[in-house]
Amino acid sequence: MKEKTTKTRVLITGCDGQLGQCIRKIENYYSGFELYHTNSKTLDVTNKENVSQFFSDTSFDFIVNCAAYTNVEQAEKESEKAFLVNAKGVENLVQICKKKSSTLIHISTDYVFDGKKGSPYMEDDIPNPINEYGKSKLAGEIYIQKNLTKYFIIRTSWLYSEFGHNFFKTILKKSEIEKELTVTTSEIGTPTNANDLAKFILNIIQMNSSKYGIYHYSNLGEATWYDFAEEILRILGKLDSIILKKTDNYPTFAQRPKCSVLDKENSNKSFDQSILSWKGSLKQLIQR
Repeated sequence: MKEKTTKTRVLITGCDGQLGQCIRKIENYYSGFELYHTNSKTLDVTNKENVSQFFSDTSFDFIVNCAAYTNVEQAEKESEKAFLVNAKGVENLVQICKKKSSTLIHISTDYVFDGKKGSPYMEDDIPNPINEYGKSKLAGEIYIQKNLTKYFIIRTSWLYSEFGHNFFKTILKKSEIEKELTVTTSEIGTPTNANDLAKFILNIIQMNSSKYGIYHYSNLGEATWYDFAEEILRILGKLDSIILKKTDNYPTFAQRPKCSVLDKENSNKSFDQSILSWKGSLKQLIQR
């Protein structure tokens, strides 16, 4: 008689965001999982009573927190809302993880840094966010570190995919209707395919790793937003038909780090992950 195998129960918050949708797209490749997807309507992480009620008669091995307030510009005008989702929402999930002994996988950002280092940021570099979005995400990180031992904080950067609202989709849309685009060269970072991040997260769960802590994950290499746009148009074969202009003075309401490239060596060593270059991953996505 065969023994019954217990599948790993995984809860995804913020399932309607681009990362949540990327996880859903590949979940069937991970047969040892039972994934449960929630959005703000089915699980409002900012509402403590709602969170307590949701978990009152159920538990999960892992909680992957993709729920986030990510509008960097708008966060300057409504910082309370940013902190409600990115800090208070995290606090509510942390309390559940403690009570249920669940492992928390939390998605954070390169914007916890000020961008003044001049070389890729390591996990143990001291954060110093310069905008409200970064401050709210750092507040969530700090609470996790103070109150949990079983956690993975994954900082990523410049996420894009075929889902949601992001720079990649904006350039695709504009390339269909505009003959001239002006893109900033004032920031340096790494475009990261959310599909790759989704695989990284599910691989950590599949490994059932206990190497808890903070990790950096993005694709390899670095670029300006202009470089990113240029590569999109190049792969699409539209560089000759669209005039692409550089600017180093693109006005934004929020301050942004000038160089927020993340060092991925620790993630590569700890989880034996094959990380694609940002150009290679972008090409794969467009060709698919």
